[in-house]
Amino acid sequence: MEQFEIHATVRKTTGNSPARALRRSGQMPAVLYGPKTEPVLLAVNVKELEQILKKGNIGSIILNLVIQNGKKITKPAMIKELQSHPVSGNFLHVDFYEIDMLRKINVMIPILTKGTAKGVELGGLLQIVRRELEVLCLPGDIPHAIELDITDLDIGDAIHVEDLDLGENVEIPADTNFTVVTVLSPKIEAAEAEEEAEEAEAGEEEAAEEKAGSEEES
Repeated sequence: MEQFEIHATVRKTTGNSPARALRRSGQMPAVLYGPKTEPVLLAVNVKELEQILKKGNIGSIILNLVIQNGKKITKPAMIKELQSHPVSGNFLHVDFYEIDMLRKINVMIPILTKGTAKGVELGGLLQIVRRELEVLCLPGDIPHAIELDITDLDIGDAIHVEDLDLGENVEIPADTNFTVVTVLSPKIEAAEAEEEAEEAEAGEEEAAEEKAGSEEES
């Protein structure tokens, strides 16, 4: 797993007014904490963070956080939480979590499909049940993504957790052998659509009967 360097400075002020001043200068408030780390208030460059986020999944990026406070200190960290403005989407605050490179951690990894399932070519529907999967591994072994070759999947076929080959250094903490990807039959799709239509029709009839009853009472 590639590691990205990001620079930060220790900040002494808190509150809305200093935070707005930071953002006007192209920076944003941040904090670093961890199981063996006292919280440290930081400021980071917004554009530097944006460039890093373009290169990987936010939940699995490993950072070398270079903190300037008279002298430079480098801490391995991950992004625990990133707050953004609900309208503009501008970043407001970021939480960094210090990690131990020799200790396994749980991370969510995106699932990517490769190829076109032959069952889809026969009229089936590809259903991606899980778009992310939680794995347990050392920070340096975090995969960029879990890539599934679905070319040979026929109608009714599925890929389950136990079918995945993640290598020796990556584990799946969940015990359940759940489905990750499957190809549904068009008959099943039609039956589900018909069932939904019948439920909707029954609901409309029930509503109409209730309305008629209330009108008679009045």
